[in-house]
Amino acid sequence: MSGMLASVSNLEEALLVESCKVDIIDLKQPAKGALGALALNEVEGIVAALPADTCISATVGDLPMQPEILFDAVNAMAATGVDYVKIGFFPGGDWQACLDRLAAISQHHALIAVLFADTQPDFAFIDNLCRAGFRGVMLDTMDKSAGSLTQLMPTNPLRQFVETARKFSLLTGLAGSLRLADIASLLVLQADYLGFRGALCRQQLRTAELDAGQIAAIRDRVRELADSAY
Repeated sequence: MSGMLASVSNLEEALLVESCKVDIIDLKQPAKGALGALALNEVEGIVAALPADTCISATVGDLPMQPEILFDAVNAMAATGVDYVKIGFFPGGDWQACLDRLAAISQHHALIAVLFADTQPDFAFIDNLCRAGFRGVMLDTMDKSAGSLTQLMPTNPLRQFVETARKFSLLTGLAGSLRLADIASLLVLQADYLGFRGALCRQQLRTAELDAGQIAAIRDRVRELADSAY
């Protein structure tokens, strides 16, 4: 059954989202890019403050695809105690060299790759993620001004993404400026979770404060449709 991921940028937001009983609390700083990272001490504080059974992911930032830079950032974030570390695979650099370097961490920590729909990723790369020991893969959008995931990629490629990842037993996530109206069409694809930020905020702005009413509305819609689909 598909769950709901909610991105938060500080402890106050994390506590609010935890009270709304979402499935995954995702730590990132939207003001710093598509996958902007929180400071390590902030992440450690949030992990310590939330109940022990809370599922938490965290991004490492919009980093260049250079093996040592990624290794150091991922290793440091994994040490904070989060359940999943999310790594954006941005255009340029040597993706395979990065995977080879990160394979040492993936043996001990759950790594999630983030591919970007607006860069037209080759889903054949998912096989490489599996070989490197990654736990999952997510499809998101890099340029938040270019439109939502559903505007940038038709249903058939989205289905292909989920099915390819499932073939390699990887967790799957779909995100990228998703709105309430996107939930019905995406849930039928049966990804493991749908990710939200802007739709949870006041004025639908991803850098604005979270709104408890909108969090509840998204959560209830995901659960309502997921229950009826399975």
